Amino acid sequence: MLTFNLLRKIQPLSVAGPLALLLSLGLIAYRAADPAPPEANRFTKVVLAEKLNEPMEMAFLPDGRILWIERKGLIKLMNPDTRAITEVGSIPVSTKYTSKNGSKSEAEDGLLGLTVDPNFTKNHWLYLYYSPEGAEAKNIIARYELTNDKLVDASKKVLLEIGTQREQCCHTGGGMTWDRAGNLYLSTGDNTSPRATMYAPIDERADHGPWDAQKSSGNTNDLRGKIIRIHPQADGTYTIPEGNLFAKGTPKTRPEIYTMGHRNPWRLSIDSKTDYLYWGEVGPDASVDSTGWGPRGYDEFNQARRAGNFGWPLVIADNKPYGSVDFATNKVRFQIDPAKPINNSPSNTGLNELPPAQKAFMWYPYGLSSEFPLLGSSGRSATGGPVFRQADFVGAKRSFPAYYEGKWFITDFMRGWIMVVSMDEQSNYQSMERFLPNETVGSAIDLKFAPNGDLYLLEYGSAWFRGNDNARIVRFEYNAGNRKPIVQASASKLAGALPLKTQLLSTGTKDDDHDALKYVWTVRRSTVRRSTATKGEPTRTFTQANPGITFDQPGTYRATLTVTDAKGATNSQSVDIRVGNEPPVVDLAITKGNQSFFFPGKPLTYKTSVLDKEDGSVANGTIAPQQVAITADYLPEGYDPIEVAQSHRDADASAQFATAQRLIKNSDCLACHQPDKRSLGPGFTEIAQKYKSQAGAVTLLAQKVIKGGNGVWGDHSMSAHPTLSEGNAAEMVKYILSFTGEKTSETKAATLPLAGELAPEVAKGENGKGGYVIRAAYRDRGSKGAAGLETERAIILRNPVVQPVPTQFDASQGVTFTAAQTNRALLTGDGAYLAMKGVDLNGIATVNFTIVVDPGAPGGTLELHLDSPNGPLAGTSPPIVGAKTTKYTAAKITVQPTTGLHTLYIVGRNTGAKAEQPLLHLSRIQFQP
Repeated sequence: MLTFNLLRKIQPLSVAGPLALLLSLGLIAYRAADPAPPEANRFTKVVLAEKLNEPMEMAFLPDGRILWIERKGLIKLMNPDTRAITEVGSIPVSTKYTSKNGSKSEAEDGLLGLTVDPNFTKNHWLYLYYSPEGAEAKNIIARYELTNDKLVDASKKVLLEIGTQREQCCHTGGGMTWDRAGNLYLSTGDNTSPRATMYAPIDERADHGPWDAQKSSGNTNDLRGKIIRIHPQADGTYTIPEGNLFAKGTPKTRPEIYTMGHRNPWRLSIDSKTDYLYWGEVGPDASVDSTGWGPRGYDEFNQARRAGNFGWPLVIADNKPYGSVDFATNKVRFQIDPAKPINNSPSNTGLNELPPAQKAFMWYPYGLSSEFPLLGSSGRSATGGPVFRQADFVGAKRSFPAYYEGKWFITDFMRGWIMVVSMDEQSNYQSMERFLPNETVGSAIDLKFAPNGDLYLLEYGSAWFRGNDNARIVRFEYNAGNRKPIVQASASKLAGALPLKTQLLSTGTKDDDHDALKYVWTVRRSTVRRSTATKGEPTRTFTQANPGITFDQPGTYRATLTVTDAKGATNSQSVDIRVGNEPPVVDLAITKGNQSFFFPGKPLTYKTSVLDKEDGSVANGTIAPQQVAITADYLPEGYDPIEVAQSHRDADASAQFATAQRLIKNSDCLACHQPDKRSLGPGFTEIAQKYKSQAGAVTLLAQKVIKGGNGVWGDHSMSAHPTLSEGNAAEMVKYILSFTGEKTSETKAATLPLAGELAPEVAKGENGKGGYVIRAAYRDRGSKGAAGLETERAIILRNPVVQPVPTQFDASQGVTFTAAQTNRALLTGDGAYLAMKGVDLNGIATVNFTIVVDPGAPGGTLELHLDSPNGPLAGTSPPIVGAKTTKYTAAKITVQPTTGLHTLYIVGRNTGAKAEQPLLHLSRIQFQP
């Protein structure tokens, strides 16, 4: 029923007569039209920082700067505009477990939680939740002052201590948030090892406390496995808010407990309109239901409207009960009653009869969820996220649109998505949809809105207990206003002899707001030889989208396309046209061997030809073979094939430096160094001359790049670059050392004849995961009034082992890429596919797949098709059978004889599968000769 307040927004108040009466009585029901979902291109994804060291949680200062903590004890601060990062403090923390026999292992303990006081502008207080270094096993909430961007150690006040055990892993929780009344919420884990059972850890044997979550989550007198709610006081103490689970003074209870029965609650958030609490909850590992022991594992997304018991370790999901198990005999004594859960464990110091269990808001297993199928299947680790309210961002720079009002943004550490959950006016679940479905997120450990309305994502990275290259801070910006036109400028012919006729092209230019566009081309000479310069040569202007033009004077011309939309927003792009010299034609072909994959040590033959209108050709002897640069290089892992193919380096340069050029371009190197002259620091040529004969120069200089240095070239210190890997720093140094003009043993690339045989090899010291490139280039001699032109051709050979990540494929449908601890591609529904362009199957005997099938997934078959998902069939795998538990398997496709280059489609087939039903995961693809 439409309320009167809502009606005022869509209906004039002058409504009168019978209609007004019926409306006021509610006898006519109106449904307000839901806002339309925003277009994906209104969002911009920005990576602000990378290569973090175990980031755990972030918070925002009122001025928009970002604080985050790293598990080993560092607190860092970043200005999102300048991206300058400052270390504001360091907390000594415990990060190890020590078992009873004295063996040590890495712990989930450390610096775990961070929040900013709601009155930070006045008091400058931060709250940290961490595991203090020392013999006493405990976690604490401590308050600190942040003054002049430094944590004041002397200001520390410990609000709350929580005793723990540090013999066995796991589960620490650590999320913190605030409600409108100034109450502080903290999540804590069950501090219980899951390694004795994949079901409920309720081992009641003597000395088995670390394996019994009844001591913590199910214990009304213990603060572990809880969400705690307290009201901090100015003197560093706290009071208990009204409405917690147990009234103060209740025997065998802790009054700080707001909710209990948690395994590992994660990333708390408060709906600012309702004060309802939301979080993600990481569940146990069982993949199948057990008769007696209980249900398979589920992760949960939870909502607490009031204090309550969420059941762990006695129930899970929608109140599915576990069995009470005697771990000495492995016999089930009885099934637990969710309405009246009983905790009789000898490890329990609280009440025996617990509050009734409350079912989860959403729940999902490893396999496909029948209740929430859009969550997919695979590894799971619910993270949680914020509920969006526009009222929280009044006057914000770029708040998200009304479409998301009252919706809950959630993410999962393992599954690579952000979902948006819609709720009704009573905050009950209605539906969900994927946020930016073409974006894959990795290892999401925190998700929050900033004060300016941007959505921030904190990504932990691929590997546990260490820094990761893909540990980063990501920002999603929303543009609510007019968008500039997207301009593409090109020409049908970019170079040629006189007279040059070409057409200027605006193909690809568009406006995402669908505005009418005005086009203006301006063409002016950008470089002119003095002998041919025409005084006062006019600029030519065209107002057509794709005008034709003829050039009758040599030189280089710049054609600039300026596009204006109906609201006056403009954007431009330019293209250079070189007149007076026909570019050379370079042809490079593999005449024997595979044209798209390289196999170390497996020979291939190649052939090169060059033809130039002015210079002649190699074939007739007017172009000498030594004038043609032909190189073959191993490309290290992480090379950019587009950049290699399009970088247009000088003819004597090598593709081996494409990665280094990109790294230098995207770093601060060029702020202090120029290739051929001094700036604040020496030029690349000067550095190369100094070190060209020094053994081990690459290793020495790579360490200088990473660690910084001074005193070698003058008074200016060289900045450290600790986030650079040793491999990337070495690639940059090899490029710099190439500026001697000489090829050293560390930098030179092979110079090859016009035709011959190659046996590609992996470069010394590389991991073998890279690619290989053969390249031919020729720069002609130019002509009167026109400079020389270069043409190059490159054949890039892929690694035969293809990892299932988005960058390896040119198209996909029905595929979700996961990028947390492992890279996988999940094929969903009959006909899901991955596509790779330019694949040569000549000489490929089999394509081998490593596959993971989730519990309940039906499996299917894999097919290879050429040039479309239903094109000619190049091979089919044997059936891949579904499984009740997680199944790791392999499949092999024998390839039918095929010639030429094709777009290869890897298609998952199961005609009995539902459209949203996951079939299987691809975790490795290998092309085998």
